[in-house]
Amino acid sequence: MHTSHTAKLDSQRLNEQYMQRAIALAKRGEFTTSPNPVVGCVLVKNGDVVGEGWHQKAGEGHAEVNALQQAGEQAKGATAYVTLEPCSHFGRTPPCAKGLIAAGIKHVVIGMVDPNPLVSGRGIKMLEEAGITTEVAVLESAANMLNPGFIKRMKTGKPFVRCKMAASLDGKTAMANGESKWITGSDARQDVQRYRAKSCAIISGADTVMIDDAKLNVRYNELGFIANDLKEDDIRQPVRVIIDSQNRLTPSLALFNQQSPVILVRTTVENEHQWPHFVKQIQVNERLGKADLTDLITKLAELGLNTLWLESGARLAGAFIRQNLVDELILYQAPKLMGENTRGLFDIEQLTSLKDAISLDIKDIRMIGADIKITATVNKQI
Repeated sequence: MHTSHTAKLDSQRLNEQYMQRAIALAKRGEFTTSPNPVVGCVLVKNGDVVGEGWHQKAGEGHAEVNALQQAGEQAKGATAYVTLEPCSHFGRTPPCAKGLIAAGIKHVVIGMVDPNPLVSGRGIKMLEEAGITTEVAVLESAANMLNPGFIKRMKTGKPFVRCKMAASLDGKTAMANGESKWITGSDARQDVQRYRAKSCAIISGADTVMIDDAKLNVRYNELGFIANDLKEDDIRQPVRVIIDSQNRLTPSLALFNQQSPVILVRTTVENEHQWPHFVKQIQVNERLGKADLTDLITKLAELGLNTLWLESGARLAGAFIRQNLVDELILYQAPKLMGENTRGLFDIEQLTSLKDAISLDIKDIRMIGADIKITATVNKQI
């Protein structure tokens, strides 16, 4: 009994050890795999790692394929540790479950089941029908954290929305004349670039684009240590989604100098301007004279966009929060006081009672250089 219990604990410890390695490998693809999920895989035989891989780019080999290629003949009889259930269908690449079967893998340890209801469990069933034993939900919470956008889109048909704001310690985002560069320091701005790089799309409003003449692209030279492992061409520029319900943008803005996809969001599509080839206009429903944000993010999910990075002014950010569309709030606060004749963080409808205040659940507080970074979720009972 004691020996059996000890063996079970040893097996659990090894499963978690190798799954941690698979999770670390998966993270290496977080800036390049979109819209696909990040996945890592480790192959172990007789206590030795014989193959490792991660999904590096959409349309290229999945994590299991890359690990099997590294292992070669040593894959036969090995155990595979993979963060996400091996796929069972033909997409842009063949099913990974079939690849594991053909390689002679004897056991598969899986971090989490595929959240796609059309696929969920089928990869596991395929493996087991081929005589391969499986274990599921090893470090499941950590595996889930790798792909919050992919998981939410698969389960709900909506993308995961992060809202970023930067302010002084007294909650101000700009001077009265609009001056805001730079409230936070270079470390915080570098952190923002990393979030941009791993998001499927950046959402902003026409006001932000016009006032700042913003490009809203990923700036490779500001990615810091990430740039040590990636070439500039490896960085996938996120889709830039600009809400322009009044059709005020023109092709002369700096936004259109960067040749990466732009989606202009309209309530009525206009044909007055000749837009560059990478610009697409989509029409969404109107809500109280503005673009219907729920309709917008549903349409973006239908385009395969998993994670949205909302980087905008107080009005649009406030609208997303009022409509319960923000999954995570990232707030950078600089050690500065900007006084009263300034602009605030969120334009939220006037509240008359403290009980009506929007509450947040703070998940993390840390220093980023000289600035405070707060990560929070919005309490949905608004």
